[in-house]
Amino acid sequence: MADKNKTIYYSDELNDDFASLGIKKKPLGDDFEYIHKNILWNTCSFVIYRMIAQPLVFVFVKVAHRQRFKNRKVLKTARKTGAFIYANHTNMLLDAFVPNIVKLRKRGYILVGPDTTSIPGLKNIVEMVGAIPLGQTLSENKEMLECINHRIAKNKGFITIYPEAHIWPYYTGIRDFKAGSFSYPCYTDTPVFAMTNCYQKKLIGKHPKVVTFVDGPFYPDKNLPMKERKEKLRKQCYDTMVKRAKENSTYSYIVYEKKDLENAAEH
Repeated sequence: MADKNKTIYYSDELNDDFASLGIKKKPLGDDFEYIHKNILWNTCSFVIYRMIAQPLVFVFVKVAHRQRFKNRKVLKTARKTGAFIYANHTNMLLDAFVPNIVKLRKRGYILVGPDTTSIPGLKNIVEMVGAIPLGQTLSENKEMLECINHRIAKNKGFITIYPEAHIWPYYTGIRDFKAGSFSYPCYTDTPVFAMTNCYQKKLIGKHPKVVTFVDGPFYPDKNLPMKERKEKLRKQCYDTMVKRAKENSTYSYIVYEKKDLENAAEH
């Protein structure tokens, strides 16, 4: 069912971005630390994450978006190992917040683009609440990988990745995505879960409620070469997310239609 409040026309499923904030991307800087050893910094991070952000996030997503989890119990299988969670990218606030409450006793982290750490005055805050920025140089990429390994091996954390890369607000389908981001679980031999945010109509109000399904675990197949190993994980996640979205995303708050480029060129 669709209420055509707004229609968005797209041309490139992989690269179109409909949630740009116009933030000027800035380099991380030579002083940026992926793993902090300063006691004061880590104490502040604990207080901000556990005592401020997580409770507020829980209330916000449950009240404002009526968000509910389904099948979250499968995450128990990764309580001693940590995990990578792959999710569809369809809501700026929810996508930033839900990874922090998907497993309340576990620390949640999110792999983010450079725009997230470019918001003036908030670089430390977003890192304290779990952001792991993608490296922009060879040295930053090396430190980022060390950080990811640390969060998995030591913290047994849950790292959320949005393989679709760009936000399509309230999109009810699953866009195709590449296998590159599945390198992390393959190299760390870590379980993978698919997390699908599905949209359904509320009894009152036109904004949809969100039902989040968690599926897995999927494990890297060490009998396969690395390229095929990544592709197998990608397909398992993608197929699962497509099935969940098709069965459970029943309300389109925004309608997406592909541009007819041939007709547009003729006119």
